[in-house]
Amino acid sequence: MRAFFILPAILWLLLCSQRVISHGDHPLARISIQKTVAAIDNNASIRAFPPTLGANGLNQEWVTVEYSISNPAIDDWIGVFSPANFSAAACSAENRMVSPPLLCNAPIKYQYANRTNPTYKNTGKGSLKLQLINQRSDFSFAIFSGGVSNPKLVALSNKVAFANPNAPVYPRLAQGKTWDEMTVTWTSGYGINDAEPFVEWGLKGDEQRRSPAGTLTFDRNSLCGAPATTVGWRDPGFIHTSYLKELWPNVLYTYKLGHRLHNGSYIWSQNYQFRASPYPGQNSLQRVVIFGDMGKDEADGSNEYNNFQQGALDTTNQLIKDLKNIDIVFHIGDITYANGYLSQWDQFTSQIAPISSLVPYMLASGNHERDWPGTGSFYGNLDSGGECGVPVQNMFYVPAENRAKFWYSTDYGMFRFCIADTEHDWREGSEQYNFIEHCLASVDRQKQPWLIFLAHRVLGYSSATFYADDGSFAEPMGRESLQKLWQKYKVDIAIYGHAHNYERTCPIYQNICTNNEKHFYKGILNGTIHVVAGGAGAGLAEFSTFQPKWSIFRDYDYGFVKLTAFNHSNLLFEYKKSSNGSVYDSFRISRDYKDILACTMDSCPSTTLAS
Repeated sequence: MRAFFILPAILWLLLCSQRVISHGDHPLARISIQKTVAAIDNNASIRAFPPTLGANGLNQEWVTVEYSISNPAIDDWIGVFSPANFSAAACSAENRMVSPPLLCNAPIKYQYANRTNPTYKNTGKGSLKLQLINQRSDFSFAIFSGGVSNPKLVALSNKVAFANPNAPVYPRLAQGKTWDEMTVTWTSGYGINDAEPFVEWGLKGDEQRRSPAGTLTFDRNSLCGAPATTVGWRDPGFIHTSYLKELWPNVLYTYKLGHRLHNGSYIWSQNYQFRASPYPGQNSLQRVVIFGDMGKDEADGSNEYNNFQQGALDTTNQLIKDLKNIDIVFHIGDITYANGYLSQWDQFTSQIAPISSLVPYMLASGNHERDWPGTGSFYGNLDSGGECGVPVQNMFYVPAENRAKFWYSTDYGMFRFCIADTEHDWREGSEQYNFIEHCLASVDRQKQPWLIFLAHRVLGYSSATFYADDGSFAEPMGRESLQKLWQKYKVDIAIYGHAHNYERTCPIYQNICTNNEKHFYKGILNGTIHVVAGGAGAGLAEFSTFQPKWSIFRDYDYGFVKLTAFNHSNLLFEYKKSSNGSVYDSFRISRDYKDILACTMDSCPSTTLAS
């Protein structure tokens, strides 16, 4: 029995009022867009160069912005806008009695004018180097006085654009619905009336074939509220997905993205490659990286004045450095923290492209992707900024039966992964509960001994302050509903995000450690090891001063988890620091198939236990 008891009504109240944790408002949300006024200073100037980017085929370039102003102040700032035209002429008024605002949309990023210019307050002159990515439109730069709370447009720059703003960019690999299928999703400016999208692919060095791609997009009417439907809106372009089928296990393939224009010419991406997934049960080295809550960060330092996601680039760069030792990645919720500012989805797909173009990049849904009142999300909060799941469901592929219900299973060699969607009901009797049980029950543990449960919110155990203060040490009703399934089907490890830190429990069932070992588990676990790996980038979450007995390791820092299956009997777990890639915590599991078959408490029918 648990040591505490909370009435269902109180549990539900806690569930619906769960606090947003440790990262404050989105940086772009600090700008008072509707208050912006024109205060053009004829003596002020701002210039960006070079005017043309990507002439060498790159989709990421640096520009220099030089500026001067007559009456400088420490809160002057430089906004980057795309599309370049953000004047009132391009805006729609809410009704005929209301004039349209000067700004239709938030900038895609901004920096303070004095950030790298210590003499700016005295001279009124400065320069910045800013990184731009290909986002299907041109760019302009504007200097504002009055800070972000009362912006006054002082001067506007020339326009800057990529040579081909419509080019196919930022491929995202994902496993298909069968082990021998890989999907490729990418973004472009070409709709189905402009060009035919496809992937040209094949065995490295062999003749290449072509697979067509489907095309999706969405508009404001698909979204659920502000800022996604107002100042955060930006056209998402066209999202294409192609299905590469009948792959040979572990074989290296090459591919490139293509669009055939109606005049017969072709637009190509650069060449990429991937290694096909192993056959389910295949005995080979298999390496999996798992983390949550990474978000995007800006290499030029933009937007980061409240430390919103300062660890995201460290995590991304560590994965890129070690990519030759990674086979598949799981990002378990809180993907971009766009929070309704849709330009950030392009920024994120650009950030992870060196990873997602080479290995499958699998997702789980988090509160910052899905939650919005009155839209069927399990939690009635505003965390998605009005996105209500639409961008993530279109921008990324997952092998779910219905991407609006973001739960699915996927096999990778000796692993079975059951991915839950914590933003929909998981309780006993729900559709998702039935899926979870089927996923856990249907795996052949002789072939796939490593059974892993993944979810965004902590359904198991966490001593993060916001969980400990509630007294639940997890999402209310989480483990009450699911722990009997984890125990019955002998889940090895359950991994979560949401709490922005790292924590590992002992093998545990019903709040009691079932194994006192900490680093080398041999034979039967008797319970499930629960791990929080939510420290991949967003602002860190503090732990309670009280460390429960089941909490073996805690780390208030940025990091990610790596699982390495050497064979059917030996698994290595590592928690690595994002700052330098060093291993902070680790353990091994060594066992045989008979250990999985053995009965433990509540894992076998009562008749078997009685006998």
